[in-house]
Amino acid sequence: MSYGLAEFTRDLGLPVSQETAQRLETFRRLLAEWNEHTNLVGPKELDLFWSRHALDSAQLLRIAPPEAKRWIDLGSGAGFPALVLACFLAEREGAVVHMVESIGKKARFLNEVIQAAGLPGQMFNLRIEDFGAGSGRYDVVTARALAPLNRLIPYAKPILDRGAQGLFHKGADLDAEMAAANDALSGGAYQADVLESLSDPRGRIVRVTKASARS
Repeated sequence: MSYGLAEFTRDLGLPVSQETAQRLETFRRLLAEWNEHTNLVGPKELDLFWSRHALDSAQLLRIAPPEAKRWIDLGSGAGFPALVLACFLAEREGAVVHMVESIGKKARFLNEVIQAAGLPGQMFNLRIEDFGAGSGRYDVVTARALAPLNRLIPYAKPILDRGAQGLFHKGADLDAEMAAANDALSGGAYQADVLESLSDPRGRIVRVTKASARS
């Protein structure tokens, strides 16, 4: 049985408007077109667009604060979760998704999807270290398949320290990552909560917040 938009909507458990579906389909189409000449994702991953990548990305909307409007995605790559989130947030007044990607060909792809689908996105073709705290205060910072937590949290620290909530996709080796990230979590300066994933029974979402923001 094929897995498409209908199954994605069912499993996500959130409304998906016709306009959002059209934006997601534009993203999926351009990803397939670009992947013919630019290595953005593995060939088999295109068949998993809805069941794995789109669902894995969109589930963050269920976890994030409902009022969150300013998002920043680190190491955006092929656009997961940033472009999926932007497809939904296009209907939220004042929402924006900033994307940080240092590799030029990936940055160009992200920009093309932003333009073609009319997304509330802005691309920063920079190294994460050079981006720093970015442009203004963010509500949520995300990253998927970017780095282990002991490296990821320092990348996100300038943004987390200004009040953003971190939502980071992780896999089956999370326990080892959490143990190795003890120093990065600064001995209690940050709170890390582990949440189950909708898209993968082995996957997890790690929610990181500055401890003082929770008190």
